[in-house]
Amino acid sequence: MTGSVGRALVRIGAMASKEARHIVRDPRTLYMSLGMPLVLLFLFGYGISFDLDHIPIAVVDQDRSDASRALARALTASNELTTAAPLADPDEALARFRRGEVLGAVVIDRGYSRDVLARKQVPVQLLVDGADPMVANQVLAKADALVRAESQRLAGIDLARQTRPVQVNVWTPYNPESRSALFMVPGLAAYLIAITAVLLTALTIAGEWERGSMEQLFASPIGRLEIILGKLLPYLVLGLLEFLLVVAFGMTAFDLPLRGSGIVLMLLGFTFLVGMLGQGLLVSVLAKNQTVATQAGVMSSLLPSLLLSGMIFPIENMPLPLQALSRIVPARYLVHGLRGVLLKGNGFAVLWPDLLAQVLFAVAIIALATRRFQRRLA
Repeated sequence: MTGSVGRALVRIGAMASKEARHIVRDPRTLYMSLGMPLVLLFLFGYGISFDLDHIPIAVVDQDRSDASRALARALTASNELTTAAPLADPDEALARFRRGEVLGAVVIDRGYSRDVLARKQVPVQLLVDGADPMVANQVLAKADALVRAESQRLAGIDLARQTRPVQVNVWTPYNPESRSALFMVPGLAAYLIAITAVLLTALTIAGEWERGSMEQLFASPIGRLEIILGKLLPYLVLGLLEFLLVVAFGMTAFDLPLRGSGIVLMLLGFTFLVGMLGQGLLVSVLAKNQTVATQAGVMSSLLPSLLLSGMIFPIENMPLPLQALSRIVPARYLVHGLRGVLLKGNGFAVLWPDLLAQVLFAVAIIALATRRFQRRLA
């Protein structure tokens, strides 16, 4: 029994050594695994941002008084909003919306100054370009907060010194500056690693079929599982290096913290990579053609990892069928695990369900790939 296990390990090692030499001789594989994820993480990390500053808005000042001009200055005091040239009519604001010159408009009606002096309620209209709901919500929140602050100032309320029966002190742990990069980069890391891992192995066995070298493997005493494991191991080492590079790049370029255990982080990356590399092997076993394997690999990893992982869209807000479907997407568990380890400092006690789900997926996908890999040419 021990001898047979030893011989199996030798055969797996020989297969892994052969595949490692192929990787070293192929610069495209090294670029796909080590270069491309860093380039894409840099582009996506800086290109995909939900943080909006210097939002252009217009002011329709129909009162033209000192009070109305003070309100216009208050809107730009924090530099979150910037005012374009003043407008005389609200219809001009709609024209500016269509041209994309402004995203919002504050309409100050005639009599604003008189009502302020009389301590009356003063209506101020806020128009927002609703073509992009995410941007519109930010404009609404920022403009509403600034107008409320100016209203309280006019009412003579000292926000810093007034004693209230209830006070709310806001603190946002894990991301106090509300930077979207800290939310996006762990998701982007999982997304990019999923795509590259599947593509790396999706081309291996399919390439063997196209080159005709599969006959030599069939003539050897090596078994199906040994072939699968032998081809997977070199890419697993390469994938772990890619995982470390991506995380290190995120920490360097985007100030991504590491508040948890590095061991848990590596376990998350290891189990995820085994599953995704196994998925690529299954695709290559079924396709037997590199073109088809590439297309199937991209489709089976790109869309689920982007849409069903919680990278951008909260899983809790999805319809129940999609929530159920997301449970078989490994990227869901890596995204949750990375955010837990990097941002919250979570350990094994919190993240063991994510690790268990990734292990189950990896075992199932490798077993399925081995079962579907038949030792015959037809």
